[in-house]
Amino acid sequence: MEADFWHQMWRSGRVGFHQPDVNAFLKKHWKKLNLSGHEQVFVPLCGKSLDMLWLNQQGHTVLGVELSEKALQEFVTENGLQATTLKHPRFSGFEMDKMSLLSGDFFDVSVKECREVKAVYDRAALVALPPEMRQQYASHLKAVLAPGVPILLIAMDYDQSLQSGPPFAVSALEVKALFEDRFNIEKVESDTFERKGVQTTENVFVLIPKT
Repeated sequence: MEADFWHQMWRSGRVGFHQPDVNAFLKKHWKKLNLSGHEQVFVPLCGKSLDMLWLNQQGHTVLGVELSEKALQEFVTENGLQATTLKHPRFSGFEMDKMSLLSGDFFDVSVKECREVKAVYDRAALVALPPEMRQQYASHLKAVLAPGVPILLIAMDYDQSLQSGPPFAVSALEVKALFEDRFNIEKVESDTFERKGVQTTENVFVLIPKT
């Protein structure tokens, strides 16, 4: 996907992918990562997700990365947060108590930014990318994470021929192909529903690093 596509989506307010509530799967399954509650959590392609506030409320610090600075500004403003301007050589964005939001390209995130990350939450990143970019995304994510970092991943699956993305269809088989080299993958829940006239299944995966 071209960066201009996402900037235009946020400028025009066409953000149907934004959820107005905390994700129910996150609240139900986060505990399966067996965290203490004080770790830093990486949220790629975070948008203005309220899930980040929920993670904060559980005691976690949050590192978010998002292409659109407008999305991050809306997150700060709509939630009445006190933020300072991020000082970084490659990203703009915002700093808050227990939260750093980087505005820029996910593929510019390096090991340095992720050195404190102990878990990843992906609800809207993998499914936002077309097939040719998903392998790049998975490879880059694995490259910047330290060993031992678990992931909670939510993916949507449907007949891609019936509907164009984003969000794109990502099957359980594709999740396995992308991540099984480094992770033991467990599908912990599936929910099937109709979305825009197309039968859709949302799958929740817990990815635990192999030892």
